Amino acid sequence: MEYQYLNSINSPADLKALPVAALPVVCAELRDFIINELSHNPGHLASSLGAIELTVAIHYVFDTPTDKVVWDVGHQAYAHKILTGRRDRFHTNRQFKGLAPFPTPMESEYDAFIAGHASNSISAALGIEVGSENKRVVAVIGDGAMTGGLAFEGLNNTSMDKNNLLIILNDNNMAIDPIKGGITQYLVDITTSKRYNDWRWRTYQRLVKWHILDEAKTKRVRRFSNNLKSILTKQPKNIFQGLNLRYFGPADGHNVTDLVRILNEIKDYRGPKVLHLITKKGKGYAPAENDQTTWHAPGEFNVATGQRANDGMSATASLNDGMMKIPPLWQEVFGETLLEIARQDKRIVGVTPAMPSGCSMTIMQKEFPERVYDVGIAEGHAVTFSAGMASQGVVPFCNIYSSFLQRAYDNIIHDVALPKLHVVLCIDRAGIVGNDGATHHGLFDLAYLRPIPNLTIGAPMTGDDLRDMMRLAVNMEGPVAIRYPRGRVAQVVESEKSKVESVGKGVCLREGKEVAVLSIGAIGNTVAEAIELGERRNVMGESFAHYDMRWLKPIDTDILDYVGTHFKKVVTVEDGVISGGLGSAVLEYFADKGYAVQVKRLGVNDQFVEHGSTKELYHMLHLDKEGLCESLLQALEK
Repeated sequence: MEYQYLNSINSPADLKALPVAALPVVCAELRDFIINELSHNPGHLASSLGAIELTVAIHYVFDTPTDKVVWDVGHQAYAHKILTGRRDRFHTNRQFKGLAPFPTPMESEYDAFIAGHASNSISAALGIEVGSENKRVVAVIGDGAMTGGLAFEGLNNTSMDKNNLLIILNDNNMAIDPIKGGITQYLVDITTSKRYNDWRWRTYQRLVKWHILDEAKTKRVRRFSNNLKSILTKQPKNIFQGLNLRYFGPADGHNVTDLVRILNEIKDYRGPKVLHLITKKGKGYAPAENDQTTWHAPGEFNVATGQRANDGMSATASLNDGMMKIPPLWQEVFGETLLEIARQDKRIVGVTPAMPSGCSMTIMQKEFPERVYDVGIAEGHAVTFSAGMASQGVVPFCNIYSSFLQRAYDNIIHDVALPKLHVVLCIDRAGIVGNDGATHHGLFDLAYLRPIPNLTIGAPMTGDDLRDMMRLAVNMEGPVAIRYPRGRVAQVVESEKSKVESVGKGVCLREGKEVAVLSIGAIGNTVAEAIELGERRNVMGESFAHYDMRWLKPIDTDILDYVGTHFKKVVTVEDGVISGGLGSAVLEYFADKGYAVQVKRLGVNDQFVEHGSTKELYHMLHLDKEGLCESLLQALEK
């Protein structure tokens, strides 16, 4: 598509060569480009549309990549990618071997720091500013990410250390869902005042020149001047001023010419500072503005009509001449089951860190809003908050995505497992999650949870298994973790599986004579398909037994004892890292018991997995049906 300016912008230098008057047109062209590209190559739409003007202004005023810009979550950084030499490759964004889903220094020198998880920008940017010389450093953080504890740790350190960091607060009152909590009350209306700030800067310089003020006294003077500003503007002092950070705003985050003016005015002010911008998520595209949660990542859509490809999907779909039931999403099974058990037991509550729609806790929230807690992007708090409730007899079902739960590891150990509190951790997005890539794959949960004492760990193979495990968890003692993947429930063996009726017991799915295959979780469906594929090709016969272990901890020792004494070859399969997971647990048990068994572990080796579709990534890892079939045959032939 031809644009007046955008087609000739291949770097921020090209942007800076334009007159300020051209910038609104550049913003309009960026918005059009992003909307059209994402309509057929899905990504994070609404967040990036809301950050276009601030992105253009930053690259127009600052000298990137010498000056550093740190983005908090790459959801808002698509315009940044396009302006920094990646426009011609943007059609590959989030695709296998294409552009990364989020900013990463491994892709571009303009990406100062990795930006997959929320709330790290202030800490990282402060470190870059302190560790560099004569570089301007900017952190761009959304108000949703400001609910994370790390953001406040960064703010606290920024206020104590000598630095010139600029923090741009992109305030749209949204994460994926509307923001909950008191932080929004601190984002008060204080008008940017060039006269006041110029006066304060001149006064500071005079005081230094007259030897009345030195760096040691600066914080006290800044506190005084912040109080003075509150008096002059008749506005209360906000949290940033309370931390002795120079505060500017709020300003219109969609007026690009004003943003350029403001940034030029404040970019060389000494000391840490905050620029507060008011933006609208989905700005410039009516469907995204009107339904910001849905259009955070809408999938494919028709630009003209706003019709999403997934709109109107019913419980059934036409298949040839008949009708076939569409399997539910794993998260929907969780949400529906949580509501069912919550109706039966008033002790049950739901807790989620800013993901009520993503994990389908909204299903319970609609009927029992007073029993669902969205705590913001604060995984550690979510776990410890749940632990506090559990100590009073409440049964919290705390749902956190696998890769996000990594940030709450100490909370799980110290606040939940050590005191043996009955918190049910429901771990969504386990295993390979697809196009969001290395920062979002849930590959480590089995390995990092297994060493924790007092913790029960389950992994359902089917939707029925998840329902059974959640119902069992209600009346169990101590902490429980149940992990399951993203996507739709597989129905390969759904009707053939026995119910999950007890903890620590697996199930034999098929008998075999030579090789025992032990799987855990939903990847067991692929294992079943792989064995069936081998049988159809007449290369496996009745060689393979298949066991769904169901529980990693406590592991089914009856199955392991039987396998250890009746088979010489064992294959373990898991959709996570093989170091520390199911394969390691089996090896350890066989070694302790002295069983002479040859064990082949299949899973993810010592690596971070890139982005791409789940189909492409499982194929790359040889964990798809074809790859597993080949690996099983190799184990048989050894």
